[in-house]
Amino acid sequence: MNIPFIDLKTQYRALEKPINERIQNVLNHGQYIMGPEVAECEKALSDYVGIKHTITCGNGTDAILMVMMALGIKPGDEVITTGFSFFAAAEMISLAHAVPIFVDIDPKTYNLDPLKLEAAITPKTKLIIPVSLFGQPADCTAINKIAEKHKIPVMEDAAQSFGGELNGKKSGNLTTVSTTSFFPAKPLGCYGDGGAIFTSDDSLANILKQIRTHGDASRYEHVRIGLNGRMDTLQCAILIEKLKRFPWEVNKRHEIAMRFTEAFIKQEKKLNPPVIMKGAKSVYAQYTLWVEDRSAFQNKLKEKGIPTSIHYPRAIHHQEAYREVKEKFRLPHCEDAARGVISLPMYPDMSWETQKNIIDAVLSAI
Repeated sequence: MNIPFIDLKTQYRALEKPINERIQNVLNHGQYIMGPEVAECEKALSDYVGIKHTITCGNGTDAILMVMMALGIKPGDEVITTGFSFFAAAEMISLAHAVPIFVDIDPKTYNLDPLKLEAAITPKTKLIIPVSLFGQPADCTAINKIAEKHKIPVMEDAAQSFGGELNGKKSGNLTTVSTTSFFPAKPLGCYGDGGAIFTSDDSLANILKQIRTHGDASRYEHVRIGLNGRMDTLQCAILIEKLKRFPWEVNKRHEIAMRFTEAFIKQEKKLNPPVIMKGAKSVYAQYTLWVEDRSAFQNKLKEKGIPTSIHYPRAIHHQEAYREVKEKFRLPHCEDAARGVISLPMYPDMSWETQKNIIDAVLSAI
């Protein structure tokens, strides 16, 4: 039994003809940077998310930095984010010479806990970045309410939740501005690096477009400091075709996740299957359990040919890069999550036989 953790090959075979045609069209017209497919892709993404502007960019990490540049985040400003996620959001806060303020998570959803948020706000707080982890949007409704009270903008990091929903609105359209990643392993991924920023704020969208191309308002007229943040035409061409299949993939991910949860819920105390908030829909970028003895559990699954992955084995404030502030933050739920989370294979083309093999292996392992 050879089960992949993510199966991009089967997905490609299902889209091989239209993707190859799209790639060939780009090769034929030769506009590899900011070609017509970029605007076409941005329009398709805006329609899907239900938002006015999509600004594609080089990757999801650049997207975070671009938003902070557009919002005028300055050295010494404080930016609140979660202490348990991928390193990128915190890293970009530091790269902007701002101060990352880490807040604990809700132990059920692994997302930033709104109940812990207000205590972290100070007069220096200039931005809140909730990360929508494992495919489920953060509780942006509660976060927005607190942020509005303090007149602080919110930027959802939707790198793992593109395709998810909260109260009928798509992830990416839950805050004033949002970012996502199209890294190949993401729910909607291209065949290289790529990312996007979503907003309905006309002024902010215009600034972001300038930042994307070295701060220019027109050719060789630079009105602000920017960067080279463009997404390749080829990657946009690929995303156009992949987005057409994406709603089907979201439904399949949900079906597979529900089958897993139905099988594991009787062992809830040992496996802790995902908990989805009322009104939320996860895209299950990962299907993540929490187990007491992760190493033993992982080894038993490996013996049965089931690959796993750990997202993430160390809370951000415990990373070596943040050793100087480690003692400043007490985030027990972040630390507990880092100790016990483990993700199972998850991809929309997973066969029923593979799903059954994974379920049987997990139940046997505990």
